[in-house]
Amino acid sequence: MAQPNNVRDVFPYLRVRNAVAAIEFYKQAFGAVEEFRLCEPAGRIGHAQLRFGSHTVMVSDEYPEYGIQGPEAFGGTGLSIHLHVDDVDAMTRQAVEAGAKVIMEPKDQFYGERSSKLLDPYGHEWLLGSSIEEVTPEEMQRRFTEMFDIG
Repeated sequence: MAQPNNVRDVFPYLRVRNAVAAIEFYKQAFGAVEEFRLCEPAGRIGHAQLRFGSHTVMVSDEYPEYGIQGPEAFGGTGLSIHLHVDDVDAMTRQAVEAGAKVIMEPKDQFYGERSSKLLDPYGHEWLLGSSIEEVTPEEMQRRFTEMFDIG
């Protein structure tokens, strides 16, 4: 399979209605570290960078005048952000205490992770996962297929 040329990183860019509050939520819920932010004189955040472990997530306020809107403008989100963490149960509790809503309680999954699903107060969906076993792609496919075997 050919590799893309010159692609070094992929950065999720979250657009939200209240970036100041969202950044504080991401710090409390997931331990994000703010690297910097660019603010308009009126306070609207045009760009902020947060570190989640060794990865960057970018955040900005909505700019509807440029077609930049968050999930609340559309009644939901079309993506999930997966954070791989040491302890999914503890991180889920921490996120809930910060204001996240649990969509799926932590549970063991066929693909070798214990996972939970959360909705943040700004409309973004987060999947949290911790490894519980090594599963080959072939075994993962077998288990996935078995889930649909009504037989």
